[in-house]
Parts: sequence; C-alpha cells; structure tokens
Amino acid sequence: MTTTGTPALDLQGIEMHYGFVRALDGIDIHVNAGEVVALLGDNGAGKSTLLKVMSGAHRPSGGTIRVRGEEKSFHAPSDAADAGIQMVYQDLSLVEPQDIAINLNLGQEKLRRGPLGWLGFVDRKEMRRSSEKELDRLGVRTAPMTRPVEMLSGGQRQVVALARSAIRVNGESQGILLLDEPTAALGYEQTKNVEALIRRMADQGIAIVVVTHDLPLCYEVADRIVILNRGKKVADLAAAGADRDHIVGWITGSRPSMFETAGA
Repeated sequence: MTTTGTPALDLQGIEMHYGFVRALDGIDIHVNAGEVVALLGDNGAGKSTLLKVMSGAHRPSGGTIRVRGEEKSFHAPSDAADAGIQMVYQDLSLVEPQDIAINLNLGQEKLRRGPLGWLGFVDRKEMRRSSEKELDRLGVRTAPMTRPVEMLSGGQRQVVALARSAIRVNGESQGILLLDEPTAALGYEQTKNVEALIRRMADQGIAIVVVTHDLPLCYEVADRIVILNRGKKVADLAAAGADRDHIVGWITGSRPSMFETAGA
C-alpha cells in the first residue's frame, strides 16, 4: 500500500559523467513511504550507478537529491545512512562466524551496564531479546538468535540482512531501503520468503527501491516499475497490469521510450 504526499526519496535531473561517457542522463525518480519501486534495465543501463548515487557511494555530476522534502548532498554512504537510507548489497555484509543477534546489531551493539560496559563488554542477552522483538514485529521466522550465520541457508542470510537494515531505518521517520538483487541465487521457497518480507516492510511505511533482473519478483512486490536504458529513464509505470512484452522491449531497447512517445 503506497502513500501520497512528499516522496521519501526524490531524485531530479541526476547526471553522472565519466569523461565523455554519460552513465546517467537526467534521471528523475522518486519513491514514496510504503512504496516498492522496481528498478530494471540491462547490464550497463545505469542501475548500479543510480543505486550508488542514492546510497551516497557516488556523488552525481548534476541534479538534486531530496529526502522527505529536504535537499541533501551525500559525500559518503554514512551521510545517506544519517538521512535514513540503508543499502543491502548482494554480498550482504554479514559476519558469518557470529550469531544472528550479533549480525542484527552490527555497529550498534548494546553494552552491558556499569563498569563492564565502560570496558566495552557487549550485552548479548539484551541484544538477543531486542532482536527477537524486532523480528517478531517484522513477522520474520528464522533460526534461533544464537545460531551462527555461517550455518544459515542463503534465504535465511538474505532475511537477516534485510531485517538488519529494516531495523535501522524503522525509527521515528520511516526510512528508505535500497536492495541490490535480493533474490539472486535463491530457490523458489526462499525467494517467496524474501518477497513476503519486502512487502511487510513496505506495509510498515518503509520506502523500498529494488534493483533486479527477476521480472516475477517485480509483479509480486513492486507498486511501480522504472526502467533505464543506456543511462536514460525510458519507462515509469504502475506494476499492476504492466505488459511483460513492453517491459522487455524497454529493457532491450526495442521499444521506444514512453516519454519520447508522449512528447511526439
């Protein structure tokens, strides 16, 4: 269910130049709170570059970024994180020998009270308790909190990575999640679990941008589909009822941009 009003994340006229090469050419894209936007395109279309601009990993050559209506300038991923944007990469960035609770609290570990806390001792019991509470809120059912990540399936690892980012952005102001191929290399059942979690996160007001090559995933979780081709936006349409052949045509370039058609 999407919401209207000021977008959670709004990019206007985004340019990214590498010498004479235009990786991004005047891209306009937004995502509302509680909305899932699928970002599609062939290899080299500019999806990864745009995702890096959103996450603060790349500074655009031109254009404007607004988060909940406020103009932002990201110099590093930490700036985007401070603005409520979390990126989940394909490698998931999990510490495999550590358990689920530790991974859910990476960088935000809870310290024990008193002198032990002053010395840097973490409160594992409290982290497990709070982690279980957060996963219950997200409707996630996974392995026990004490299980090392290296013993989890690919789908369970993806769920842990998604849940960790959802916990971090689920504050007073609902945040933005950027997902890079979240179902790559997952089986059917694991993919369905991840799809369900994405929808639950959106239902809680989180704005989500998903880069994927998986068209069935788009139809299952996305509210809108945005398609890039050679650094330009060629389509932006509601996912419900979107013609699959048209989508493939925009991705491959065999179908003209819907914006060029509209302006003709």
